[in-house]
Amino acid sequence: MMGKILVVEDERKLSDIVRDYLSSLGYEVAQSFTGTDAAERIGRESFDLAVLDLMLPGLDGIEVARKIRDKGDTPIIMLTARDSEADKLLGLEVGADDYMTKPFSVRELGARIRAVLRRCGPRDGSAACPDSIAHRGIELDAAMRKVTKGGVTVELTSAQFDLLRILLQAPGRVFARGELIERMSGYEYEGYERTIDVHIKNLRKALEDDPSEPELIVTVWGVGYKVQE
Repeated sequence: MMGKILVVEDERKLSDIVRDYLSSLGYEVAQSFTGTDAAERIGRESFDLAVLDLMLPGLDGIEVARKIRDKGDTPIIMLTARDSEADKLLGLEVGADDYMTKPFSVRELGARIRAVLRRCGPRDGSAACPDSIAHRGIELDAAMRKVTKGGVTVELTSAQFDLLRILLQAPGRVFARGELIERMSGYEYEGYERTIDVHIKNLRKALEDDPSEPELIVTVWGVGYKVQE
């Protein structure tokens, strides 16, 4: 099996379509049809990734996402039937790694899942992509998927970890939002650039002494972001 995925979706027909497609790719798939059931399963089982609908009976997707984050760093792909910027940003704020708006292609969902899961395992190092990076009191260990600040472990989602790694590899270099989306996803798609803004905001909360006056990850207005040299 390629991994164990929890699909939390109250539309049973759609849930079954997603289950059948992901199973055909080699994933083990579990299904929950309510937020309450999903929360209970998360408490007693381990999953490699959750596909989580925003609108659910019982606990909504935001509350389920919070429970997932309380337990650990299991990646989350959020589904929403509403093309609302506020909904998408809220999902990212509570720790979702990616989102998709309904209706969606199951093939694209499969591609997004592969991209997110690639972030969770160790990667081969190279001169351009070192396994360990130390900069301004931040230490990133790519093999262990671990970040520390002053020797204290910093909890990050997989998306936040990959974004930080990209920025730390080239201090002083300015990255456009679109480039960061493409580098993080590992494949080209028309990404939602505000996603990067929310991940940056969460990184600053985790790493900066004063997130409102960042000294590590700074905004280059009209372009994107960079790590200070």
